Amino acid sequence: MNKAERLLEIRKIIKDQKISNQDELQAILTGKGFHFTQATLSRDLKYLKIGKIPDEEKGMIYVLPETISKKTKDTGNNPLTLEQSTGFISVEYTSANQMAVIKTLPGFASSLAYRIDGMNAYEIVGTIAGDDTILVIGREGIPRPALVQSLRPVI
Repeated sequence: MNKAERLLEIRKIIKDQKISNQDELQAILTGKGFHFTQATLSRDLKYLKIGKIPDEEKGMIYVLPETISKKTKDTGNNPLTLEQSTGFISVEYTSANQMAVIKTLPGFASSLAYRIDGMNAYEIVGTIAGDDTILVIGREGIPRPALVQSLRPVI
């Protein structure tokens, strides 16, 4: 089966079922005769712009980009709260001012850290992300207000 067929099947499965992780999705696809690596599936999800949203039953589930767009039209311009769209929950700064710890919903930390790193803010040296926690490392000598201000666009 070729890539186009695989991409169509991924869209169909995500549209029809609540899928919470790549292993679950890959098992379904393997059962339907598709054989490929996890890395290929990850690239496919990125190519299709598949996102994740909170779900009461499964925690986080994959959704098609048009699903999120439809929610935007149905509920006005703000379909998701800031917490749901970025996963942001809270931030705490160390007393030394050079670091911040950001708490997110499960599964959101890496994407939020990616956005922080992508800002290329002078005040931020880099981030380290887990599943629901990000360590933001500020540049030495930067006061807390400058670090706080540099994080405002993403939190």
